[in-house]
Amino acid sequence: MKSLKKFVMFWGFLLGSSGFINAQQLSAVETAELGVETLLETVVSSKNFFLSDRERYFSEVENVLNTFVDFNAVAEVVMNRYAADATDGQKQRFADILKSTLTRFYGASLVNYNGEELVFLPSNDTDSDPRADTVVGMELRGSDSNLRLQYQMFLNENDEWKLKNLSLAGINLGRQYFTQFSALMTQHENDIDLVLDNWQ
Repeated sequence: MKSLKKFVMFWGFLLGSSGFINAQQLSAVETAELGVETLLETVVSSKNFFLSDRERYFSEVENVLNTFVDFNAVAEVVMNRYAADATDGQKQRFADILKSTLTRFYGASLVNYNGEELVFLPSNDTDSDPRADTVVGMELRGSDSNLRLQYQMFLNENDEWKLKNLSLAGINLGRQYFTQFSALMTQHENDIDLVLDNWQ
């Protein structure tokens, strides 16, 4: 009994130590795999709501995206050079706007998913820095077409890999949305609040 108690205490100590926890954290690829696989399962189980209760469908998609997407980091990517002039409140507001925008874009893009094969592609990243951003590529392979996705993953302040940019079917959403943001900044004389008011 004493030896069993010591064994339990030993593993309790290891599990409670930060070094062991960090060693058990998911890699960028594992985080992306878990995120997209959970997302696809959610799309399949919720797709009937796309026609009958669209807000519920998007809510289900958003709940999954929240587990592996850092929308504040996405907002920084989209704002690009304009982020330096934005207040924390404006950045948070834009992150919330982008959460809604991306949830609807991504959710609508995947609504026709019907169990197609998901294949993760070999990484082209050659950076030796283990903390450097990592691009995870994947394809949904159907009988008549393939849909390619790329997740740009980064390590946050908690040493967790999160998504901060997405390419879908060759469309870099961060770059596309930055072009839109920049055009609105020109149109509204660099008034960020007006840009956010008119974001669509």
